[in-house]
This record gives sequence, structure tokens and C-alpha cells, in this order.
Amino acid sequence: MHPDPAPHSDPLLKWFSPEQAETTRHWLAAPGNHFLPLDDPSYPPLLREIADPPPYLFVKGNTALLSRPLVAIVGSRNATRQGCLDAEAFAESLSAAGIAVVSGLAVGIDAAAHRGALRAASGTVAVIGTGADRVYPAANRDLAREIAGAGAIVSEFPLGASAQKWHFPKRNRIISGLSAGCLVVEATVTSGSIITAQLALEQGREVFAIPGSIHSPFSKGCHRLIREGAKLVETARDILEELRFPPADRALAPETGALSGADTLAGPEGSLLTEMAHSPLTLDQLCLRTGLTAGQVSLMLTSLELDGRIAALPGGLYQRVNFRRM
Repeated sequence: MHPDPAPHSDPLLKWFSPEQAETTRHWLAAPGNHFLPLDDPSYPPLLREIADPPPYLFVKGNTALLSRPLVAIVGSRNATRQGCLDAEAFAESLSAAGIAVVSGLAVGIDAAAHRGALRAASGTVAVIGTGADRVYPAANRDLAREIAGAGAIVSEFPLGASAQKWHFPKRNRIISGLSAGCLVVEATVTSGSIITAQLALEQGREVFAIPGSIHSPFSKGCHRLIREGAKLVETARDILEELRFPPADRALAPETGALSGADTLAGPEGSLLTEMAHSPLTLDQLCLRTGLTAGQVSLMLTSLELDGRIAALPGGLYQRVNFRRM
């Protein structure tokens, strides 16, 4: 049995108290857990280039993924169904093209991006705002477990660190710093995703944004980014071409834009969908457009929402979504 290392020979004591160092050693004994100081050969090279790289990273999962081509996908926590579908589709196409997807494990767009990337070969990286031994939010515990098995979870915070409000803006520089480009799917003008996009620009990364309805608050942040120079994208191919990554067949298929034939629907519900187009509308507006009563429209809206063809938005609005039978 070997004696414990002398304090001066324990590199963890450079950053942590003896108690924290012991906790870290215990955590590192588990398979798949890693500690990467800035001078470690496995430390992600793009992140090392930013103005304020973390002095160390805790990584749960595959450290090699951090040095491969990466693209960030971020957006609103209070995402629409269409936004989540878009995030999943873009992430799946990028992952199929050999690009791992980076996001922040939040609910909404982040979780959708992770799920989409996990459906293809290249995996995903979650940069979290707690210690690497915790999961926040708890609702994403199963997703975090899947990411750790097929990708990587990354944190700059000591083990045991709880979710603090200031942690999340701080970790955003890692999301963008790991990535060659950053795609914003849905964001209000005050969203943390806008902060991530601005950090990406400061770090010399490409910024992409998906446009949306002029009536939706979740499109306003993306529209602002586009006005300020972000590249408008409609498919993953737009991102691959801009970053000069080789495309894959699955990345060439349109993820958004024109509705496919699978979305056609006959009868009164089909007529209602046609009147809705893609702009959010109130119940009263739909009654005026269709000439139907509020009761008739409400009944059809309920059926269409259950079928995944429309989404209810805040403020009593309804919006058509690109239909995909799950």
C-alpha cells in the first residue's frame, strides 16, 4: 500500500483545499471522469485560444471529443415546439456530418440540441453551470447520463458546486470557445443566448441565426443578430458550407422552411392550418379568418395540438409547426 502523496507533490493542491483535492481524487477514480488543467495535451485547443480560458476543466465522458470539430446550438429555455424541432433537426444533421454539438443542458433549445445530436454518430458536449458531479436542472438527469456515455459533460466549477445565477453567463464563454461556430435557434433580445453569440463574435467565431415570425418574441433576438451580421441559415448545409466542413447526405435535407407533403391535411382542420400559415394568431383572429365560431376553432386547435401540428404560445397565441410524425 502506497502512502498518500506529500502535499507539495499533489498537483490538485494548486487549485483546491486538501478536502476538495481529496474529493476530486475520489471522483477521478470513477471510469470516464477526467481533470484537464490548461497545460494538459487533452485540453481543447480552441478553448485555449480565448482571452480567459478556464485554468482547468472537469470532464465526464470522452475528452477526445473536445478536440474535434464542434458547433454550438443555443436558444431559449421557454422554446416553442417549432424551435425545439428545428434545434433537434439541425443538431442531428450536424452530428451526421461529423460535427459534435455543444450546448448548455438547459431545458428548451439546449436539451433539444443534445437530443438531436445523440441520434447521429458524432455526439454532443454539455457545458454545465454546476460541479461535474451534479445535474441541473434535475429534469435533464437522464439526458445528462446519456450525454456522459456518448459525448462529454464539461464544467469549470469545483465538484459539489451548486447552480448559481452567475455561473451560467460565465460558462457561456466555454460553449462558444469550444466551437467553430454558434447557431442561435430562438432567443428574445434579453436572452442569455445573445450573450453567448456576442462572446462567439469576440472570440472570432462564426455566428448563425434562424429567422422566424416578425410577431414572435422568440424571433426578435435572432433577427437582431442577423441585422448585426450573423448569417441567416435555413439548413445545416448552410453552416457546413460557411465553416468549410464536408457535408453528409443527411445534412443536405432541409430541416426547416417549406412544409413537406406529410403536413397536408384535408377537411376543416386542413383549412384552418392553411389560414394559420406560420404567423402566431389569436383565437379571435382565427375565427375572423375562417368564419367559424370560437367553439369550433377551439375544438380543432385542441386536436391539432395533440397531433403535433400546432403549438400554443404565451399570450393566447397559436402557431403552425412543421409536422413530423414521431
